[in-house]
Amino acid sequence: MPVVSHHIPSVRWSAPGPWRPHPLTWIPLVTGLSLFGLGEGLLVESRLGASPWTVFAEGVSRHLHVDLGITTALISGVVLLAWWPLRERPGLGTVANLVIIASVLQLTVALIPPARSWTLRTLFVVAGVGVIGLGSALYLTCRLGPGPRDGLMTSLHRRWSMSVVYVRLGLEVTVLTLGVLLGGVAGVATAVFAGGIGFALGLSLRLVERWSGHRS
Repeated sequence: MPVVSHHIPSVRWSAPGPWRPHPLTWIPLVTGLSLFGLGEGLLVESRLGASPWTVFAEGVSRHLHVDLGITTALISGVVLLAWWPLRERPGLGTVANLVIIASVLQLTVALIPPARSWTLRTLFVVAGVGVIGLGSALYLTCRLGPGPRDGLMTSLHRRWSMSVVYVRLGLEVTVLTLGVLLGGVAGVATAVFAGGIGFALGLSLRLVERWSGHRS
């Protein structure tokens, strides 16, 4: 069996539809999105940079003078509006993604002080990427609709008939550039996230598949 998974498996808690969760779906959904927000917060508190979208949120936050969590939710809301002309359909997970990730991100940066030593900074970065990978695997296997950013990516992919890899790369580079220009913090952690999140997700999907039971 390969170390990483290259697809999103159906597991015991996978919902039959984007608005049709069953009781087993709720725990991995909330846990996964909470872990995602925690991981984003750890990257921020590493003071070595953050994921591209969070760098963008940091930059916008500096100009709006509001909390990072609020800015993250606002950006997700604006991205959802962009779905309308692209005919992307949200699900229950889309709404939960917007609310839970932003809330846990804000709670994390409020409760966890910035890392001071290089050892702790490194730990925050490694843990942040790993936790985001695990959280993504749990959330995606719920099959309750894409998050706002993922939905924008897939809808542009369909509209332009372009590789999803290039669409994702273009979005990440664009928001990262805008974030830096607005005063967001990019650095080593941003590069580590870009290079490691794919493997972290693939490994987490394989682990979730083995732990939970593969349905199809």
